[in-house]
Amino acid sequence: MDAWLQQLITTLALPQFGLSTVFLVSFISATLLPLGSEPVVFGLVKINPGLFWPAILVGTAGNTLGGAATWAMGWGSRHIVNRYSSSRNHLRALAWLRNIGPRACLLSWLPGVGDPLCAVAGWLQMPFWPCLAYMAIGKFLRYLLMTGALLWVFPAVSR
Repeated sequence: MDAWLQQLITTLALPQFGLSTVFLVSFISATLLPLGSEPVVFGLVKINPGLFWPAILVGTAGNTLGGAATWAMGWGSRHIVNRYSSSRNHLRALAWLRNIGPRACLLSWLPGVGDPLCAVAGWLQMPFWPCLAYMAIGKFLRYLLMTGALLWVFPAVSR
């Protein structure tokens, strides 16, 4: 297992692959797997400041498509989740989501709850395209603000 992990890390090395790495890590981190993509976006921009906007846009695209995949997983898992639908918290959360609708996907950028929120939006069969648009807006703003803030805190060193 360690050799496989080392090979994966070597394959995803930023200087060699750049934007494709940002896309892949952003996509994977938007699924239910615990992975953060902000360090990858920041690392690439720190190495190559000229890639600020491309990295933000590629990260947004990867994360939004990952959110779409999570939405699809939620849509497909509807029959499994129905087994647990009698919980009071579950019913309250569902009522809140149904009330807000696809706009709830603006919160898809939040750590811990954002990715499951996309799955629940799919499970509730909320309209795909509005959900995707709100996911994209929230994820774009997250990458823009997080990367901008990190660059402000850790400015480029003059040589």
